[in-house]
Amino acid sequence: MKIGKTGLSKAALVGVVAVVLVVGAVAAVLVLSQPSQPTVAERPLTVGFSISISGDFSVPGKKQLEGIELWKDYVNGRGGIFVKDENKYYKVELKYYDDKSSKDEVIRLYEKLINEDKVDVLLSPYSSTLALTAAGISEKYGRLMIVVGANSDTIFKQGYRYIVGTYTPASKMLTQAIDVILKHKQSPSVAIIYKDDAFAKSVAEGAKAYAEQKGVRVLAFEMYPRDAKDLSPILTKIKGVQVDAILGGGHYEDEVLLVRQAKELGINPEVMALLVSPSLPAFYDALKEASQGILAPSHWEPQLKYQITIGPTADEFLSSFRAKWGSDPSYHSAAGFAAGLYLQAAIEKAGTLKNDALRKAFNDLDIVTFYGRLKIDPATGNQVGHELVLLQWQSGRKEVVWPENVATSRIIYPKPSW
Repeated sequence: MKIGKTGLSKAALVGVVAVVLVVGAVAAVLVLSQPSQPTVAERPLTVGFSISISGDFSVPGKKQLEGIELWKDYVNGRGGIFVKDENKYYKVELKYYDDKSSKDEVIRLYEKLINEDKVDVLLSPYSSTLALTAAGISEKYGRLMIVVGANSDTIFKQGYRYIVGTYTPASKMLTQAIDVILKHKQSPSVAIIYKDDAFAKSVAEGAKAYAEQKGVRVLAFEMYPRDAKDLSPILTKIKGVQVDAILGGGHYEDEVLLVRQAKELGINPEVMALLVSPSLPAFYDALKEASQGILAPSHWEPQLKYQITIGPTADEFLSSFRAKWGSDPSYHSAAGFAAGLYLQAAIEKAGTLKNDALRKAFNDLDIVTFYGRLKIDPATGNQVGHELVLLQWQSGRKEVVWPENVATSRIIYPKPSW
């Protein structure tokens, strides 16, 4: 490079300018290629559902709602849900109504949630009867619905494309109780009684098939009406055949009635395993010492510990639940919270709020929350990853008694006489 009296030569000057331009262009590209900082979306992500605040399903329905509300607080307290395609965090808003435990109300409310409220995604109502109704509406409009608080196998046999389950299928709910009976008794006999609804039918049919497969004698298989106020005729019939175990039930109110009337009639099977009510703290409040020794399947208990991949630990969930609601959670509460985490994981994986993409994202998700593992069958949306435990009321406490490798107490067998 030659430097004359007046500075750079023309050729050199052109070279310098070219270098400056190239450096500037590279710098501009680097600046433009840097991702911008995420922002908070101007509108919330609205999760819509109905819930049984009143009516037959109100006790577990309210517990489920408490879990969903706590999840909303949890995710919003951490900035919301990140949607990659928009580079935004969405705060969560819940839009829900009391369905009064009525199918007619569910139809009206899910039409309203989709067409008037314009919610982004749906959660199901509590109970298989109501969730099956809502699933038809979500399918009609192509809207994703996370099914929580419902697990009738019938829901997932309709060919619906937009549903995702969170509970172990109903047909498996009493199989562990049958395993317990077989461990303690040779050639046992059972009576299976169940409520006339989709959930209880799935459980009863699954239990009957499993019992017969295992060589257990099913001496009674009886269904009672949804609005039954007196179960003594069926119980008297069962008393006459003298079975080793009574399995079944339906929901909270009728199961409490079943225990009270069995006690009044002096029916003392070695095993009594019910479906829903023993998992609720209200069960002990209603029955006190009559609850002793009664078994029930549970989707979650606070004593269980998992190697989680998303969300709070069981202890963190338990303490925050008690702080907010002043009571202990049931598995319905835990499932409500976990359903929110499951939805959150799908949104973050899909990077969008488009329902078709979200449903596809669930196919590849395999996560572990404090509630346990969650993974679906891609073809049906039914839950295949989550596993049940068997609980038993012992001296006013719920204890996990099966499987034995996670048990918190040895099972009381036979059930103490009333």
